[in-house]
Amino acid sequence: MTSPAPQDTADPAPQRCGHIALAGRPNVGKSSLLNALIGSRLAMVSPKPQATRLPVTGLRTEGNVQYVFHDLPGLLDPGYLLQERLRALALDGVQRADLILHLHPAPDAPAPDLTLVAGMPAPPAAPVLTVYTKSDLVSPERIAGLAQDGFPVSTTTDSGLVPLLAAIAQRLPLRPFEYDPDDLGTQPVRFFVVEYLREAAFELLGDEVPYAFTAEVDEFRESSDPVYIRATLFVERKTQKGILIGDRGRTIKELGRLSRIRLEELLGQRVYLETWVKVLPKWRRSPAALARFGFPVDTKES
Repeated sequence: MTSPAPQDTADPAPQRCGHIALAGRPNVGKSSLLNALIGSRLAMVSPKPQATRLPVTGLRTEGNVQYVFHDLPGLLDPGYLLQERLRALALDGVQRADLILHLHPAPDAPAPDLTLVAGMPAPPAAPVLTVYTKSDLVSPERIAGLAQDGFPVSTTTDSGLVPLLAAIAQRLPLRPFEYDPDDLGTQPVRFFVVEYLREAAFELLGDEVPYAFTAEVDEFRESSDPVYIRATLFVERKTQKGILIGDRGRTIKELGRLSRIRLEELLGQRVYLETWVKVLPKWRRSPAALARFGFPVDTKES
């Protein structure tokens, strides 16, 4: 008589879950890396600096590991109140993280110390991995040298992502998953309505207007077909309003079209997007306006 095959009684591998901050100066490729690491175009991407405002959280779950990535605003020297809040949000994300990825472009290597870049009085508590972005722009010999003290990656070719993920997984704490393994992000759809409108503004408009631009969702009917979204677009001056609308409304129509395409990809449904433009003078310097748009202002700020 044949004996039954032995049963595998080994306990499953313990789960690892941790928060990973993507930190660095503006325009070092944080949003592009977030999208590459989670395998979805979640965060808005622009070649112009300082495009990220509110942090974007992206999730990747593989086996017993759940990565919680946070795309933070760039660490900059603030010139006005909104930039002060962006810097504060970035520093808060760095301080809360279980692991920090310090991004720096490979062509500009070596990377400076993150404590110096962030202007912090002391190094962060979490371990820091140096990630050299845009490695497709340097030679293979240079990449080999950068790999001695960091992780060269390219979101154009996806090179370097596998060893980076392996290094991150080894350093995440033993902790149960915080999110459903099928989730890719944590923000509500209303958040991405604003982000995709901003992304279109960065793509279509010049150097000035996108930084004075924001949006607010007034109505969102997800149960309708197509999904109905009404949003108000804000700029700071009347001249900027004219640029945003464009000749015979061409610019704002194109902005709506680009945003709608992104939203339909996200929702998997048709979208009807209605937009209105208003002038809100100096909103980037107004504590009340910043709080309205999701940037709570400390009482010490002025």
